[in-house]
Amino acid sequence: MSEPAAAPTPPPTASTQDERVLPAIVYALYLIGLTHGLTIVIGVIMAYVCRDSASEKQKSHYDFLISTFWKSVPLLLITFAAFTIGLVLSIVLIGIPIVMASAFAFGAIWLWFLIRCVVGAVYLAQDQAHPRPETWLA
Repeated sequence: MSEPAAAPTPPPTASTQDERVLPAIVYALYLIGLTHGLTIVIGVIMAYVCRDSASEKQKSHYDFLISTFWKSVPLLLITFAAFTIGLVLSIVLIGIPIVMASAFAFGAIWLWFLIRCVVGAVYLAQDQAHPRPETWLA
């Protein structure tokens, strides 16, 4: 007896792993950007460009990355303004605590950004949508 002819296989589609590559690149750009900031801007531009054509899972990660960026900008601007005022006032020694508090705030924002990126990357590695992309927490 002859074997029945096998049905033609459909053309390969993008696997789940392939769909996770671009969000993973954006997470990596964010993490690298913690040392200098430039790649964070490149990453948010990539997130905006890729968001419209992404699946729902990846869209949640792009929304999370975009909200992380836009939530950090005002925090950094306020902290930078306080730091600048503290530097000016440090001439009369009043600004030294302001400079110290601003340095602490910069560190806290950096740590918050790092934690958000790591948590988002873990969700992506587990092939899960980010459950709460608009939250302030991780």
